[in-house]
Amino acid sequence: MATGGGKQEHLYKVLVIGDLGTGKTSIIKRYVHQFFSPHYRATIGVDFALKVLNWDNNTTIRLQLWDIAGQERFGNMTRVYYKEAVGAFVVFDMTRLSTFEAVTMWKSDLDNKVLLPNGKPIPAVLLANKCDLASEGFLGNVGQLDDYCKEKGFAGWFETSAKENIGIDEAARCLVAKILENDESIEQQAPDKDVLHVEQETKKKSGGCC
Repeated sequence: MATGGGKQEHLYKVLVIGDLGTGKTSIIKRYVHQFFSPHYRATIGVDFALKVLNWDNNTTIRLQLWDIAGQERFGNMTRVYYKEAVGAFVVFDMTRLSTFEAVTMWKSDLDNKVLLPNGKPIPAVLLANKCDLASEGFLGNVGQLDDYCKEKGFAGWFETSAKENIGIDEAARCLVAKILENDESIEQQAPDKDVLHVEQETKKKSGGCC
């Protein structure tokens, strides 16, 4: 963190993971550039994007978003990609049940390969993407995701649509609040550090921030 004239600046590495074709790249493009295209090519390896947030009058946050290819869960490079990350989005496609079934494996892979300095898992938010296309029969009831997220240790979940720009900003704000909360906890253990207090928001059509 850099400070100058009372202004705080943070740079955070955030992972975007999930199975192939779940819309990870589309979510990032919408969030960073406010742009959507149905014709993205599959990510190979990893791609990057930077989002600058004016969090409040005294705080600027730079999110370095790492777009991890869906097939990478089956390789050995994720440990390298995950290094020094402080938060993650795990994405599944609401129109394809198999991508939801893979979420548990992605979350387990994440928790096994990257930890916060205090030894705890990094905060992760679950994105139920393509909600504009989802049929009524998905999982019977999306309310089940509340219990699922508590069981698997997610910070919360949000229905999202990159096409319709639904839920993405809210999900990002939830994750950033969790990241700042962890920073605050670490800084309280060190003397002469300014502490940033963050109020969390609860959103509808989501599990909010637990």
